[in-house]
Amino acid sequence: MINLQGIRVTLLIGPTVPVPAPPGLLQSLEQLKVTFDDSGASGFEITFRIGRASPGELVDYGVLRNPLLFNPLNRVIVLITFGIVPQVLMDGFITHQELSPGAGPGTSTLTVIGEDASVILDQEKKSAEHPMQDETIIAYKLILSYAQYGLVPAVIPPIPVDPPLLTERIPSQQGTDLAYLKQMAARYGYVFFITPGPVPMTSTAYWGPPPRLGVPQKALSVNLGAETNVDQISFAANSRAPALITGRVQDRVTGLALPVATFASTRVPLSARPAWLVQQPNVRRRQFRESGLNVAQALGRAQGETDASVDSTVTATGELDALRYGALLHARGLVGLRVVGDQNDGIYYFKSVTHTVKVGEYKQQFTLSRDGWGSLTPVVPT
Repeated sequence: MINLQGIRVTLLIGPTVPVPAPPGLLQSLEQLKVTFDDSGASGFEITFRIGRASPGELVDYGVLRNPLLFNPLNRVIVLITFGIVPQVLMDGFITHQELSPGAGPGTSTLTVIGEDASVILDQEKKSAEHPMQDETIIAYKLILSYAQYGLVPAVIPPIPVDPPLLTERIPSQQGTDLAYLKQMAARYGYVFFITPGPVPMTSTAYWGPPPRLGVPQKALSVNLGAETNVDQISFAANSRAPALITGRVQDRVTGLALPVATFASTRVPLSARPAWLVQQPNVRRRQFRESGLNVAQALGRAQGETDASVDSTVTATGELDALRYGALLHARGLVGLRVVGDQNDGIYYFKSVTHTVKVGEYKQQFTLSRDGWGSLTPVVPT
């Protein structure tokens, strides 16, 4: 365990059930970096200072013989404690290591790199069929097959539900379970990701639309005197991001050519003035170009494409001091932003966050996104 001015960092390393890291290993920890991004797997980098101080290390660095760091796919759990309640920052698996010999004593480093439990789902390429099972059932089945790693499924059924009849089609998987889960999610503008916790040794495997509901995290405050907790922030807007879909599809069942069109985003709005609405009638139009679908499938996939296009119309990037903020920032959730003006105040989706921990320092770099401008609430929850 490492103490950082009121924040405690606990590191567990080992096989399927990890154990607390040895004191000597903790004392040599130089930097811990954990990154969460809604577009891919979460990852971690742990850098240790290493040396060859004892006679037994004349031949090589002693740490290189430590099975905790070098056994492939050893599990790593990082706990952060603000006050008395520990929170799971990372639950992942070591994928590789990097050794950087230094020019002088105490300047050599070993960096252990890994990913969250997504790496376990990406180990084996499969050729499999899933007869009479729609995407929701398949997602549950694939996630539950990794229950031994503490994965708990959170699956949101898409609309419309389209159960595959044996006489029409059989869902076929060609690739890893991770790739197939993401492929199914992309059809509906959905996402698949794994979030560590809420308790140690468990992770939540989410398959569904980007989360737009729930209680926002502690607010980010800019230029608010003693309550300021954001060191820096900047905004960017892409007014060309939203897109509506038009076209036709030859219905697989009836053989008729039927129209396919979207007219609005069905995402839960995060802004008072969504770009797809205020820019009418000048929103970009895209042609629907998929085939081999019935009209219900075509409409679902077209709507998914429109929904995904509005997600990052406005983005904000910034950095804060976790010691001042007093809490962990969690990607793939909601957060309030205040005192940056009417156009940019309000609730945002947490797209990504990087935690960087050093002795005496804990920074969190973040990226927020939403569909437009203006706050939906008169007061941002604190």
